[in-house]
Amino acid sequence: MSTEQRNRRKPRITGAHAVATQSNVEVKQQDEGVSIIVTQLFGPTGANLVGISDVTFDGYPAFTLLVKTGDKEGLVHLSPIHGDDRKTGMEGIAAGSVCQLFCPVSKQPLDQVLDVPDDQGTDYFALYLTSKLSKGSHILISNVWGHYHSRVVDNFELISSWMPNGEA
Repeated sequence: MSTEQRNRRKPRITGAHAVATQSNVEVKQQDEGVSIIVTQLFGPTGANLVGISDVTFDGYPAFTLLVKTGDKEGLVHLSPIHGDDRKTGMEGIAAGSVCQLFCPVSKQPLDQVLDVPDDQGTDYFALYLTSKLSKGSHILISNVWGHYHSRVVDNFELISSWMPNGEA
């Protein structure tokens, strides 16, 4: 995907993120808009998932998940830039496949979030922005391969929500 294509799919920034303290989310103002970069992300037992591999996206370390679907299992490295759908690992999975998401360090399943309005039929799972594992500071990701909806909540406030263009 070209930079031009990614720029057309920037996340929508909401809330008062600038007043949050000790955030593990970097907000960068750029000519083409705002970018949100996750700098630390923790699994269900507090293991940091950012930078555990040598994979980077635009110089930022990826966050890594253990993914299982059907008879396949492997590591997936995702871009820490919110709204960027780049990932590496687990090639050949059909779009729409339902996956199980695990912490690659502890092998524990990610915590499921039960109610996500406006996206019926898709399950979301939490990754935490602090090692305290607070529901007030997390990102939510879908367990459906190729379904790129996600949200960033910091200091109990939705600061970014992302859906590819044409979906709303």
